[in-house]
Amino acid sequence: MAHEHHHHEEVKNIKVAFFLNLFFTLFEIAGGFFTNSIAILSDALHDLGDCLSLGLAWYFQRISTKGSDTSYSYGYRRFSLMGAIINCIVLTVGSIFILIEAIPRIFHPEKTQAAGMFFLAIVGVMVNGVAFLRLKKGDSMNEKVVSIHFLEDVLGWVAILVGSVVMYFFNVPFIDPLLSVGISIFVLFNVFINIRQTLHIILQGIPADIDIVEIQTLLQQFKGIEDIHDLHIWSVDGKYNILTVHVVMNKLMEFTKIAELKDKIRHSLKHKGIQHATIEFETIDERCDYEKGCD
Repeated sequence: MAHEHHHHEEVKNIKVAFFLNLFFTLFEIAGGFFTNSIAILSDALHDLGDCLSLGLAWYFQRISTKGSDTSYSYGYRRFSLMGAIINCIVLTVGSIFILIEAIPRIFHPEKTQAAGMFFLAIVGVMVNGVAFLRLKKGDSMNEKVVSIHFLEDVLGWVAILVGSVVMYFFNVPFIDPLLSVGISIFVLFNVFINIRQTLHIILQGIPADIDIVEIQTLLQQFKGIEDIHDLHIWSVDGKYNILTVHVVMNKLMEFTKIAELKDKIRHSLKHKGIQHATIEFETIDERCDYEKGCD
């Protein structure tokens, strides 16, 4: 029940983020035209794309709560990664577009309504700050990537807030497009970090918070185990980690004793962040085709 509640909260967080982003984007478009600010209009265009990606993220997160069936034996957890990838793509394309639009305006700036930008920035910090704080509590890759949208927007609006004050007192309109460039570079940097983590999961890399050598040592410390091989550890979605291993016994054991040993091993592995362990027991004289691992 606790696990289902956690998934429900993840879906709810992204749902709230979607509607906050949608309503604020409409408000932002009107404000961008009113103030003639490229920073605000570029962010509005960026947020319009975010609405699509957030909607898809919400959809995929809902699907990821489904359990295993005849199509996906591990369940639908990995669908949340689809949302993360789509969000990364949208963020990248949007940031590049903003850079293309903003860089020329650094050298040919246009006058903006600094006072209007100031009040829009206050609303922007408040709305996006609420969404970011809500998503920050989540631990799925989907939530982490979506939270970047709102962290970017919070920092962007803080920058616009400061820039509007400066432009109100000084004739420096180039600050507006310069802020857009800085925000875009920050977003691209964070997208790179998150897409690298997401691809590591998809390519079944060993989870960053698990030490495979430590797991090997742990397994070999159990009484009756001679050796282990064909050890594999990967993650379904960045949170639910899976292990498979062949365990070589130094003597024959009754089924009840093997079952007890298996329970002890799984209990120890759960404390190391392994939620799902498949253990195959072998005798010391048994020939195993996977003794040297995967070829």
